Amino acid sequence: MAAAFGNLLKGWRTRRRFSQLQLALEANVSSRHLSFIETGRAQPSRAMVLQLAQAMDVPRSERNLLLQAAGFAGVYSARALEADEMRPVREALSWTLARHDPFPGLVLDRHWCVLMANECATRLLGPFGIGIGDSILDAFVADGPLREALVNGPAIARHMIARLRNESSHLGGDAVLDAAQARLRATLDDEPEEMHASMPAVIPVVFAADGVQWSFFSTIAQFSSTEDIVLADLKLELMFPADEATRTALLG
Repeated sequence: MAAAFGNLLKGWRTRRRFSQLQLALEANVSSRHLSFIETGRAQPSRAMVLQLAQAMDVPRSERNLLLQAAGFAGVYSARALEADEMRPVREALSWTLARHDPFPGLVLDRHWCVLMANECATRLLGPFGIGIGDSILDAFVADGPLREALVNGPAIARHMIARLRNESSHLGGDAVLDAAQARLRATLDDEPEEMHASMPAVIPVVFAADGVQWSFFSTIAQFSSTEDIVLADLKLELMFPADEATRTALLG
């Protein structure tokens, strides 16, 4: 059991690119004791497992696996967003989305499936067949109406590849996100991206729909104090007009 935990611990330490000394300093534990834990010569306490996981920012679901490998029960739950105890969270999200109108706002899960949307987002995404329960990620990577409507598809693909790589890395690897990366890479030319003397402040998503060209940039917020698996993965994505024409069209 100690060896199984040690292997998982070493795997996460390697993914986070920590040396044993670096992790020991982050977790406030001696490097000698950490070495013993990794090699199975010492059995970690429940508190030590959580301490090490916190130091490496291991996702909550994976912390449960670390606990179980060390012989302890998992402590993190995955509550449905519709659960009664999640009502304050739903109300906060609904309040934010409603007040973000007339600009689009979405709540997404770790695989970019739409869990909540305000009126503007529903209206803009509806013609592309995207609604509650649908994956925006699938719509971006598949041949379909959204891809066809993108004006700056290659720029968005490169930006999304970087974002997906970061999100997958944080999770310790995610098959869905990694597959989406591969599909996006296949849409790009083999030529290296042209380097520019200066980059724009933001890279907007520009698409054409109903004879109108829309341009948006996004801000992404997540819950910072949650210990729930599902809630830790939620992303609140609020989009803002990236040009005056889009702003004028939305504000009327």
